[in-house]
Amino acid sequence: MIHELLRPETPESLREIIAAAISAEEPLAIEGHGSKRGLGRPVQAASTLSLAAMSGVTLYEPEELVLSARAGTPIAEIEQLLDDNNQRLEFEPLDYGPLHGLEPGQGTLGGVIACNLAGPRRLKQGAARDHILGVAAVSGRGEIFKSGGRVVKNVTGYDLSKGLTGSFGTLAVMTDITVKVLPKSETETTLVLRGLGDDAAAGAMAAAMGSSAEVSGAAHLPMFVAARVADGTLGKDAATLIRLEGFGPSVAARAAHLGAALSRVAPLERLEADASRALWRDVRDVRPFADGTAKPVWRLSVTPTRGHEIVMSLRMQTAIDAFYDWQGGLVWMRMEGEPAAALVRETIRRFGGGHATLVRASEPVRAASDVFQPQPGPLAGLTRRLKEQFDPQGVLNPGRMG
Repeated sequence: MIHELLRPETPESLREIIAAAISAEEPLAIEGHGSKRGLGRPVQAASTLSLAAMSGVTLYEPEELVLSARAGTPIAEIEQLLDDNNQRLEFEPLDYGPLHGLEPGQGTLGGVIACNLAGPRRLKQGAARDHILGVAAVSGRGEIFKSGGRVVKNVTGYDLSKGLTGSFGTLAVMTDITVKVLPKSETETTLVLRGLGDDAAAGAMAAAMGSSAEVSGAAHLPMFVAARVADGTLGKDAATLIRLEGFGPSVAARAAHLGAALSRVAPLERLEADASRALWRDVRDVRPFADGTAKPVWRLSVTPTRGHEIVMSLRMQTAIDAFYDWQGGLVWMRMEGEPAAALVRETIRRFGGGHATLVRASEPVRAASDVFQPQPGPLAGLTRRLKEQFDPQGVLNPGRMG
């Protein structure tokens, strides 16, 4: 079978492609530049619909904190434009490319929103869906529609925009997206506590988050994992990271106050400005596990105080490597053998619940696995009804979410 690549350049041509797929009952695999092709279950489709040709910023009003761009616009291009204007995407979207053996910087705005990606600042500023103002899209019925608006105070249709965020292209294909942006921090400092075990690190991160220091990042890299970030400059000893951002004098004062308290817990180092940014970029993009292999990598979203307990329990039963973000509530875990989905999810259940997503594995493994957390009955029913409303014939990314 010849695999066809379809590259529409306008919403109308996209609508025509989807309408033709509906008529022919031929499903479509949806992607931007393909950097997240390894996420979710493999899509079985004769044609790939690429949004790469639908690129470019269409509206940017820095004073209004609003940016609109076509779905295929590279995130790297958007971030450079914002940086030139001393602004940023506050949800700090991660780049899955390196984890899947690809070059960084290939992700698109549409892919980030479709997968609801957010980085270390998520614990303070929310997920991607919390920053989306509006979308234009084509549904699986072949209908063009819009939701939301271009100003921060306009919330008309906001829930529909949120509904498409995190749907992995299974409900509609977004063509244009409007997001709110914010001024970037003048500077940042990362306090680095050295040598803590996972349990002590969880306590230190909780104390920092509970302080008045306005922490914007809290992560823990166990021994040896720390050596795989920042070009190895941290060394192999465990590193617990606390990030502070803002105006220079404010950051300095908060760092001094919080550092004095934390220095009683463990030896303390500091990273400033660019060095801090580079470190958190590696944490964001899961660089410790970007090893060129297809070893299974899990993303666990759990209660922050239980993350290290889940890892310890799993280590008693299988060979894993792990590190923590979001104050311990986000666990990145690499397994040496099979993904052991049943074991992972049962362990999470025993320690208070959460979600486990298999974000890297070989295609055969993903095809045979429950990649996403199984939904409880009522939520699964709602998801099914949404799919029936937006894509009744199942032509958009069939099977991607299980």
